[in-house]
Amino acid sequence: MVLLCCNEIEIQMLLQITTTHQPATDLGYLLGKHPDRFQSKELSFGKAHVFYPEAQPDKCSVVLLLEMNPVLLSRQQHSRGKASYQLEHYVNDRPYVASSFLSTAISKVFGSALNGRCKDRPHLVSQALPLEVSLPTIVSKGGEGLIRKLFEPLGYELDIKGHPLDENFPQWGESPYFSVGLHHTISLQTLLNHLFVLMPVLDNSKHYFVNEMEIEKLQRNSSDWISGHPMASLIIRRYLKHKKSYARQFVKGLEKPEVEGEENPAAPSKEELLETSMNLHQTRLQRVCELLKASGAKSALDLGCGGGKLLKLLVSERQFDKIVGMDVSFKSLEVASRRLYLKDASPAKRERIQLIQGALTYRDDRLAGFDAAALVEVIEHLDPYRLEAFEKVVFQHARPAILVLTTPNREYNALFEGLTEGKFRHSDHRFEWTRAEFEQWANATAERHNYKVRFEGVGPVDATHGSPSQLAVFERKA
Repeated sequence: MVLLCCNEIEIQMLLQITTTHQPATDLGYLLGKHPDRFQSKELSFGKAHVFYPEAQPDKCSVVLLLEMNPVLLSRQQHSRGKASYQLEHYVNDRPYVASSFLSTAISKVFGSALNGRCKDRPHLVSQALPLEVSLPTIVSKGGEGLIRKLFEPLGYELDIKGHPLDENFPQWGESPYFSVGLHHTISLQTLLNHLFVLMPVLDNSKHYFVNEMEIEKLQRNSSDWISGHPMASLIIRRYLKHKKSYARQFVKGLEKPEVEGEENPAAPSKEELLETSMNLHQTRLQRVCELLKASGAKSALDLGCGGGKLLKLLVSERQFDKIVGMDVSFKSLEVASRRLYLKDASPAKRERIQLIQGALTYRDDRLAGFDAAALVEVIEHLDPYRLEAFEKVVFQHARPAILVLTTPNREYNALFEGLTEGKFRHSDHRFEWTRAEFEQWANATAERHNYKVRFEGVGPVDATHGSPSQLAVFERKA
């Protein structure tokens, strides 16, 4: 921590970001701040300063310092109708902790990176980089546990050090202040999005008046990750300063329009029609169910359960006494609930099967402790740079004894009429693997996490192109 005091001015280093990406000085291009220059920007509460203590090809660090004036802050409180004669307006923790002031500074100083713009290195915007973040002092109104609950589901590794109220009087207990280190391989834009949203959430306070513009800010900086976060409700509530009407507007904005009674309102593509004619989807589900049943599992997860078709097969097997379906889409979970008749289910059935909302790129303790898990045509919907986070969530944290995963075989696409070279089978696919690529990924993943893996095809076999779907069975080693 760097802390300087001079008359009314107080300065603290609130944020340091370091990368070992090669060349590490690409960080300067992403932030739009040259490593050789000390730069400052006027803010409503003082100044923000940016400099690079280290800028080498193998390691680069940037520091953001805020210069804040407690008297100016007190005057701003008074301008909003709060009496400025109170001592707390002059003596408080605002100049010393990461809070909504840091979020404001990020948006004003690193605005281009926060919004995914990089004129000189546009290809870097979405690239996952090894990043380390140092937050010397944050305030967490929820303790260390809340810090972990907010950041660990997003894939971060954390170093947390708590601070006592007074080192000379340990009997006074711990303070709400912590020093935090974050480690992740992630795009810089995503990292800044997380910090922008979560700093005021931890503090449970904002230094400015909250209006409807905050809904747009939250949508812009969290729409691609908040839906699957286990603490989404708390994040939304705290970020919007407990304004229930704003929270309802935000949640409504996350919902995608859907035709009543339809699981997929879009017209089916030729490829989807072809799969239907082959009965491929049902064949996949039946095979996955058979493999899970043969494993002897008593508890099963359907990750990315969609409308609940696999869940319905699993429920019919009395072998499974605990079944959980997870999906990122609330609408899909509603469809699954209707398919499983959960509204009118008996207490015993409701105890046996559960539907939860979540995403496969966020650590979720609810997924741990299951005998078996299934991922049916799900992984190809993830952006490639999210595969590392997915791998940690499923194989490192959830760690089912057996996992059955299916994904399209890209080689088979040549047999789909009207599917041109280089096009994916479905519009929402982010990638499709050949058999060799799938086996390479699966073997490497199994090796990293102490699993063994075997492969098979699903659907009619072509001598040259194989089967339309490929399947891997991961079994955890003893």
